[in-house]
Amino acid sequence: MAGFAVEDMILKSVARSLPVGEILILFGTGGMLAFAAMARSRGERVLHPAILSPVILVRAVFEASGRLFYTLAIALTPLSSASAILQATPIVVVLGAALVFGETVGWRRWLAVALGFAGVLIILRPGAEGFSALSLLAVAGLLGFAGRDLATRAAPPVLSNLQLGIYGFAMMIPAGLILLALWGGMRLPDGTEALGLLAATVVGVAAYFSLTVAMRTGEVSVVTPFRYSRLVFAIALGALAFGERPDATMILGSVLVVGSGLYTLLTARRGQTTNHRPEAGT
Repeated sequence: MAGFAVEDMILKSVARSLPVGEILILFGTGGMLAFAAMARSRGERVLHPAILSPVILVRAVFEASGRLFYTLAIALTPLSSASAILQATPIVVVLGAALVFGETVGWRRWLAVALGFAGVLIILRPGAEGFSALSLLAVAGLLGFAGRDLATRAAPPVLSNLQLGIYGFAMMIPAGLILLALWGGMRLPDGTEALGLLAATVVGVAAYFSLTVAMRTGEVSVVTPFRYSRLVFAIALGALAFGERPDATMILGSVLVVGSGLYTLLTARRGQTTNHRPEAGT
């Protein structure tokens, strides 16, 4: 999560002078090549037939939309507010798991989901003077990432973490092409911009790989709460790098989002523990 926050900070800085579409293309290409090199070093195929499975194709669409909208959000809105909205992703994943996979969700967890969405609305503050329509980009981004996470759960186990990394970063390229087709402006990055993109790629690859390994090998209910630490890092980096100062309204909304998400995950874990409790005498 620290890696993702640093990546966001660097990309936001580079986006001050370089088109977001070009950033997505170069960042995605760098990450894709890095994961491809690591996969080849382990004897894994770069293009596996399983990438044509419906689940992976759906995952690719969600990955592209999530990256497209969230990168626009961090470029055009405060880093802290975009990161705060993104913290609702696990809540949306719980909702999606109930609707798509038929997982049982009790009324307490439904209440927590509702409170989480209320927190997002408080951060967005629709109808208020401080409302910015650009904040909806972060909402669109979180929906894309939630869909990606749900599809990852159903991804063919034959695909390794490195292969998923290849395809995840590759989807930034068409997302960037869409932006360039709409607004253009592509040019050769200068030395500072190129160095920033290189640093973001190194940090982003490490963060993406770490998260993929954690989500596929650890207990989801244990790993997922650590996602919320991204908000702490984002607020600190936003203050240090861009002089951002979250107001009381944003802090209140963030507390609701994080609190409801943690409650949802903890109740899910408690339910798993209950379901797996040994019978008496065993």
